[in-house]
Amino acid sequence: MNSALNPQHSQDVIVIGSGIGGLCAASLLARYGKRVIVCESHTIAGGAAHSFRRRGFEFDSGPSFYCGLTDTQSLNPVKQILDVLGESLQVIPYDPLGHYHFPEAIFAVYRHAEKYLNELDKITPQGAKEFQQFAERLLGLYEGMKGIPTLALRADWQVILVLITRYFSSLAKMLPNLPLVQSSVGNVMDATVKDPWVRRLIDLECFLLSGLKAHGTIAPEVAFMLGERSRAGVEYPVGGSGAIVNALVRGLERWGGELRLGCHVEQILVESGQAVGVKLQNGEILQAPIVISNATIWDTYNHLLRPEDLPASYRQVALETPAVDSFMHLHLGIKANGLENLTGHHVVVHDSNQDISVPGNTCMISIPSVWDATLAPEGHHVVHAYTLEPYAGWERNDGYEARKKEKAQTLYRALERVIPDIRERVVLELIGTPLTHAHYLRRYQGTYGPAIVAGKGMFPSTQTPIKGLYRVGDSTMPGIGVPAVAASGILCANSLVSVQEMAELLENLNY
Repeated sequence: MNSALNPQHSQDVIVIGSGIGGLCAASLLARYGKRVIVCESHTIAGGAAHSFRRRGFEFDSGPSFYCGLTDTQSLNPVKQILDVLGESLQVIPYDPLGHYHFPEAIFAVYRHAEKYLNELDKITPQGAKEFQQFAERLLGLYEGMKGIPTLALRADWQVILVLITRYFSSLAKMLPNLPLVQSSVGNVMDATVKDPWVRRLIDLECFLLSGLKAHGTIAPEVAFMLGERSRAGVEYPVGGSGAIVNALVRGLERWGGELRLGCHVEQILVESGQAVGVKLQNGEILQAPIVISNATIWDTYNHLLRPEDLPASYRQVALETPAVDSFMHLHLGIKANGLENLTGHHVVVHDSNQDISVPGNTCMISIPSVWDATLAPEGHHVVHAYTLEPYAGWERNDGYEARKKEKAQTLYRALERVIPDIRERVVLELIGTPLTHAHYLRRYQGTYGPAIVAGKGMFPSTQTPIKGLYRVGDSTMPGIGVPAVAASGILCANSLVSVQEMAELLENLNY
């Protein structure tokens, strides 16, 4: 194999995949002075966060809810990476951040705790008091977390050196809250909230964050969300989620890194237990002593490596990691006349007697052209609605198109709660299934990541048993969601440089 290795392509690091996790790891390593190349199979960068355009409509393929992208005090790891790269975003702040449509009530979700509690008080005064106790318990954890930027963390024991030398006082604040760090939100809820309506609200907030309800979601994730949305605010990036991806790509290239689109990695090359590079679909071989996979844990270990590259027991356990279901997606271009008071984010729960996690029961809706008119032709809006949908049973056969239409009906019914005549307004309709997800994003069963229940397991580390092979993204610590995958990229990149190099970067940024 060595004879095929081409020294002119020699890199310090090869990153497979340009999702947010891969781009954050790659751009930060480029900033540290490493020679980095990112290989992206798709013709568009961004992974599950990419944007795409059809007939003048610009759609987010995945996430559309962001906070703390520009605030100087923000803890959002994406903001920290953009600071490091010398990049920034133009954003449009908004409040309320959304509306939750339950069958019996519509709940306006405000960023400020006081306004949030006022809305809750209208529905259940006792529940509002209980929620306040719940939130205060979690915000104590946030107070400890906020003094330690993600940029100061790494995924090895040397993190202790960084924390003790630079963030000792924040570490001391964290001590009383240590029991909460591995606790579930459900445990905190059980200790503070009895009101059934508020318990369902907390379950919904957790489900929107992690794909799991309160007892499955770790407490730091919700502590971070509650703290950040009230402190740093909620905002939409001008240009959609693609604007975040573009800023990361600009930063990567500014610091000497390279992104190759339409560049499909077929195999990670391993010799004597050490990653040595990758083989591309076109037969080309790229050589590097460090390979970082932004593919899922299942795709990395099933498709990019040979079975014999990993210890058999480790591989088996990793591949048995449970996965969150995939999604049905509805992307629409609609006529906007008469919708002047439309707001941008909605969540519709169809049936209170059904669990919120039942596929089709909870539907998420985003209408970002409410804030950024450039995303749609004049007089129109872009709409993105989605709901959980299992991968099993989907096939591209004669009944595929009819099944797509049928499964999209729950999304249309949800949209009718917000725009009653939505069906008459449609000028462009795109329906995505778990097969669409699996195909375009090259994700195992179209999943959004592992369904790891708090207290019953942890997200896998960025490290692997193969020397020089690392992983980032939503199937690594700290988990699912844009801030989490950005953090995974930071943890990985920092682990590949010295504590001294980290210290110099933090000094330069006054972190």
